[in-house]
Amino acid sequence: METISRISTLLESARDLTLDAASAARSGRGSSSKPLDRPQIKKFLDSRSEREVLDGLRRVISMMYRSQKTLPFFSSIVKNIASPNLEIKKLVYIYLVHHAEQDPDVALLSINTIQKSLSDANPQVRALALRTMSNIRVPVISQIVSLAVKKGAGDMSPYVRRAAALAIPKCYRLDPSQLPQLLEYLSTLLGDKQYYVAGAAITAFMEVCPERVDLIHQHYRSLIKKVVDMDEWSQLSTLRLMTIYARRCFPRRTRKVKSKNQGAELQDFYGEGGDAGPEGEEVVFLDPDLELLLSGIKPLLQSRNSAVVIAVARCYASVGTAPYVQSAIGPLIALLRGPQDIQQVALFDIVSICLDRPADFVKYASHFLVRATDTQPVWELKLEFLTLVFPCAPVHVKSLILNELEHFSRGSDKLLVREAVRAIGRCAQTDPATAPRCLRLLLGQITSLDGILAAESLTVIRHLIQKDPTAHVATVVRLAKNLDSATDPQARATIIWLVGEFSALNGEDNIAADVLRILLKGFTSESEVAKRQIVLLAAKVYLHHLNRETEVAQAASGDEPTSLPKLLEDDDHPAAKLWTYVLHLVRYDTSYDLRDRARLYKALLAVPQLATLMLLAPKPAPQAPSPSEARKGYMLGSSALVLAGGGGVHGLRGYESLPDWVEEGREPDPRLRDSETLGSGYGEKRVVPAAEALDSVARSSAGPANGTGSGVGVKSLDDWLAEGEEEDESEETEEEDSDEEEEDDEDEDDEEDGDEEESGEESEDEGSQAERTRLVG
Repeated sequence: METISRISTLLESARDLTLDAASAARSGRGSSSKPLDRPQIKKFLDSRSEREVLDGLRRVISMMYRSQKTLPFFSSIVKNIASPNLEIKKLVYIYLVHHAEQDPDVALLSINTIQKSLSDANPQVRALALRTMSNIRVPVISQIVSLAVKKGAGDMSPYVRRAAALAIPKCYRLDPSQLPQLLEYLSTLLGDKQYYVAGAAITAFMEVCPERVDLIHQHYRSLIKKVVDMDEWSQLSTLRLMTIYARRCFPRRTRKVKSKNQGAELQDFYGEGGDAGPEGEEVVFLDPDLELLLSGIKPLLQSRNSAVVIAVARCYASVGTAPYVQSAIGPLIALLRGPQDIQQVALFDIVSICLDRPADFVKYASHFLVRATDTQPVWELKLEFLTLVFPCAPVHVKSLILNELEHFSRGSDKLLVREAVRAIGRCAQTDPATAPRCLRLLLGQITSLDGILAAESLTVIRHLIQKDPTAHVATVVRLAKNLDSATDPQARATIIWLVGEFSALNGEDNIAADVLRILLKGFTSESEVAKRQIVLLAAKVYLHHLNRETEVAQAASGDEPTSLPKLLEDDDHPAAKLWTYVLHLVRYDTSYDLRDRARLYKALLAVPQLATLMLLAPKPAPQAPSPSEARKGYMLGSSALVLAGGGGVHGLRGYESLPDWVEEGREPDPRLRDSETLGSGYGEKRVVPAAEALDSVARSSAGPANGTGSGVGVKSLDDWLAEGEEEDESEETEEEDSDEEEEDDEDEDDEEDGDEEESGEESEDEGSQAERTRLVG
């Protein structure tokens, strides 16, 4: 019989496995299997077999995610909400949440069943019911959801309490008037002993009431201890919250200490380092609680999640000091080994930090050499990083960077060539010692057949020349000689402008007039950009001639007022003839803008003093800031940093910057962080340990509690051990007395009942007396 029952059991198991395999095969074939019509699916949903109901629900959910109409099955599906099968319950909840807004009346009929599931013995079912109830976006049930959150916040299972914390923002969006009650639940959940409950509570806090930092005071230290164990999403919310909390609650305190002086060390030793004088160095002194935060999140730099690493770096850069920022640089560099999108975001953050602290990144310069597989945003940021660390780098690193930039400036990618040339210019501007080498590299590019490369090189050369004009006269002469080989209109216009800027040197021996004579021969074939600069060059050459004539006249008359300069028609000087020729050429040009410029210059030259102020005024040296200067000030890891703007750039809204540091004297009382609750966090009272209870009793007791006139609190360990030995001896004596009494009772067989009662009373009196003796002694 046993064998037959075992065989039948095996056959039943095999049948179940076969049915499961067939169902899996049907679902695996997907589109190859014939889909069921609506009556058949409804028949499955109304079946009493859990297997058919589950199959029907899977088909409906599949149709729902394919954007097919599944609302007609609403009543047939909702009635399965009371099924004891957890898989069926999950699918019903998914369907109910998706369609509750379309048919709220039928959805409300299932609320009672969901409420009953809040008291289920399985914590997973309770959490699932709470999550579903909070996801049903029907404003009528806001009160019920609030009560469910309250019940979940006091649940014994941390899994349910976590679901209650995540339901608080949904309840708040459903009915904002529930905020006071939700804040009470949230305050309770923030102090939960389980790290994943506290993490979910912080996520809800940042969405519901991020400005209520007063709720964080009593939980501040416990949250810092739990942040290492939280999940990645909770860690991100906690790090953002703690950064804001630190700005609002810890003032930035600095003191001046003497540097490079042995006396300063002695003063610091005796606590007098703050009086270092005005020549001292300012050092930031951290609050102990702020230092607890910065040291508590340091292990998160080893997180496998790149967002957590960036969040820690943001916290260090926003509220930390230099040593903490330096400790975050290595983990940020390690993110460059990840995918391209992570590399790009990490590079934005690295460059943002490098703008303020380039010296800390010098040793990592080799990690930012451009690779062939890098995308355009990645290599742009890498080139920018190399130019930022260039001034702080040693000689061999500078040579490596320049070789890298020279290589890419001769490449085939036009965008990469342009950025490489601009990077060379920024390197030359930030480090004057390498400017000659950078200038030689750029001069070699002006004869390139690529007009973009030549134009970019000349633009950078113009910036370098304007930095120190007197030291680059020979460079301008060399550029003028290359006018014939320069074919790009913008490049020719740049060279002509430079010649005009140097037209005042060496008086009449300047090359500007001769260059103008050569250019006027092919004036009609020049581009409009070059024609504008030729007209400007002609005006400057003629103006310098007028100024020289005025100076000669003043010198001859002994600084007496002189007459106006000769009219243009009466002047036989070559500069005047060139200017007349330019005016004739421009008069018949097709560009009205060029004709207007010529008339403007002619009117200005009628008053040489005014023309000198307008045309020959010294030009400030142009600045070529790093492209990321526009992103400076945005938080690390934010979308605004990547898109270079908050408030509407590329449609981006909602950016919130960090608050300013709280002023010293206006920070919250530090004692608020000492009142940390030690409970479990979900409503139960604190259990007092036995040792603590004994100590409190010993401290509070007074009087002759031990029979010697001294209190319990003054007893030593030897006294307690001695009392224990006396108790053992008194117990042995009582046992011997009781044995003797039993023997006497057995020998007195003829004793009367009254005598027996008296002896019993005497033994009871003796026993009670011994008990009192033991308790007292």
